[in-house]
Amino acid sequence: MDAISEAMIELSAGDLSIGLVPGIGGSLAYFRSKAFDLMRPLSPADLAASNVIGVAMFPMVPYANRIANNEFDFGGRTWRFRPNNPPERFNVHGTGWHSPWQAERDDSGVLLSLEHLAPHEPYSYRATQHFSLSADGLTVEMRQTNKGAVAMPFGFGLHPWFARGAGTQLAFKASHFFMEGPEGIATERLATPPELDFTEGRPLPDTWRNNNYGGWNGVAEIRFPEHALGLRIEADPVFGHLMLYADPQKGYFCVEPQSNAPCAFNRMDGRDGEAFGTRVLDPGESLTGTIRFLPFALT
Repeated sequence: MDAISEAMIELSAGDLSIGLVPGIGGSLAYFRSKAFDLMRPLSPADLAASNVIGVAMFPMVPYANRIANNEFDFGGRTWRFRPNNPPERFNVHGTGWHSPWQAERDDSGVLLSLEHLAPHEPYSYRATQHFSLSADGLTVEMRQTNKGAVAMPFGFGLHPWFARGAGTQLAFKASHFFMEGPEGIATERLATPPELDFTEGRPLPDTWRNNNYGGWNGVAEIRFPEHALGLRIEADPVFGHLMLYADPQKGYFCVEPQSNAPCAFNRMDGRDGEAFGTRVLDPGESLTGTIRFLPFALT
């Protein structure tokens, strides 16, 4: 592999192109077809400011979403965290999205890697994302390895942002739904109610949504009728959860494939522990999974 030093790395295949910004949280700056941005692109101002909240997609490692009350108990001790996304009070999405990643080009794409060795923090780990682009779509292979001295709960996922149009529709199948409590905390697990069920496809909700869906079958479709395009997301079974963030006051929304539900590590001893998607990795053990983003024409 050849190391890459550019601030943005660009790949193209057929009508598709991507831009990677390793220095901004190992993120994707854009993913576009010839005529349409399939994800919300990083603006020049946010690029200049290295604003990770403005990217098209960032990785969530070594866990996805929140740590409730900034602490959890595991292995006979309490692990504590600091807030990392002000003004939010609780730590969210781990350390990967706030760290610069290294980039190497290979025959099939670009490998981004992060070595986070922090003996005075709860997590030490190595994470990689391999991006490959074909005329059919974008494939991201994720891997993370516990580099710490003790077993720890892990999770991971991707956090893409999509432009919200007047006719945008979403379709996916999931068996259950987690209520959102104060400050984004996942609370009660319910069978998905009809008004929140996207199995048959429906427009984006016209009220606030920031909820995790569990028992996700690994397929989601976003449809942009005004552009005659759709985007199919296909994820390996390890990504059994799908997060939907949609605020009708904003021009974007998020559909996030992830292995663990919000606050999963706070629920490991409860009856919902397995349903929350926690994976415990021994030192040196790894967790892997692949997510694909496949554009298609609407007929």
